[in-house]
Amino acid sequence: MDVVCAGILIADIFASPIDSLPAAGELRLVDRYVLSAGGCAANTAACLRRLGRSVRVIGKVGEDLLGDFVLKDLEGLGIDASSVARSSSHPTSNTYIVNVRREDRRYLHCIGANADFRLADINLSVLDGARVLYVGGYMVLPAFGPDDLARLFHQAKRRGLMTVLDVVIGAASRAALEQVAPALPYTDLFLPNDDEARILTGEEDPTHQAEVLAQFNPNCIIAITLGRRGALTRLRGELIRAKAFDVNSIDESGAGDAFAAGFVTGMLENWPQDETLRFASAVGASCTRALGCTEGVFHFDEARTFIARNPLQITRVA
Repeated sequence: MDVVCAGILIADIFASPIDSLPAAGELRLVDRYVLSAGGCAANTAACLRRLGRSVRVIGKVGEDLLGDFVLKDLEGLGIDASSVARSSSHPTSNTYIVNVRREDRRYLHCIGANADFRLADINLSVLDGARVLYVGGYMVLPAFGPDDLARLFHQAKRRGLMTVLDVVIGAASRAALEQVAPALPYTDLFLPNDDEARILTGEEDPTHQAEVLAQFNPNCIIAITLGRRGALTRLRGELIRAKAFDVNSIDESGAGDAFAAGFVTGMLENWPQDETLRFASAVGASCTRALGCTEGVFHFDEARTFIARNPLQITRVA
């Protein structure tokens, strides 16, 4: 097994783009809906499969029809979902995503079984033989806290795995460095976006955000995504910044998870930081080409061909 992806699992319902939101009582037609397994753990796992990696998912769904669907969807993608637990007290998490042209997406979300996911749901033997442990959606797992994450990552490092942390922090959420600090000494790659990094560090400039986060572990790669402005990484004082690839963007849902999958692939391939950042940026951009979180994502050879044909400016800042 190349990667174990743990974290939030969601049944996502996407509406194809509309020109504007309907008024109260108004019926507005959409071209189609897409129902798929989602959440950071599922999305990143699905992208890794498209990039040719073997993946196992760990998370929690309800004992309901949506839970059945999530498991079936994961298995249909060739993902090992045998370690996914089921909650008898919570429904499967569900998000309805409304896409409005020229505007940011709207979300209606039920936390559901993700609120019931705990460290005890993880059989540590599933880490044996894997190369990477990815945890996604941390900070929206109410029963999975800083000490739980630190213990899990410590156990992963003892087994020789590389560790990857991806967080979810809403714009109106309160978050503190203390929520990630215990795990960062055991983290090889930390993947916040610039809004999340700003909330955690109090810094507006992404380069300063990376500097603050790197203080907890100088050997941890800090990779901050900047949306359409690109991304940057910091490792042992070296800062690299990349612009974003230009693609025909339809739906930006899941682009961060696709970026994470691309970056993990670069780590597995032992590529240099600039090559890894370029590959992750291409995979992240490809995700936005289609409705949903994975349908537009490049396969491995597609990504390499796209990069060869579309040079991307990368700058070493320090």
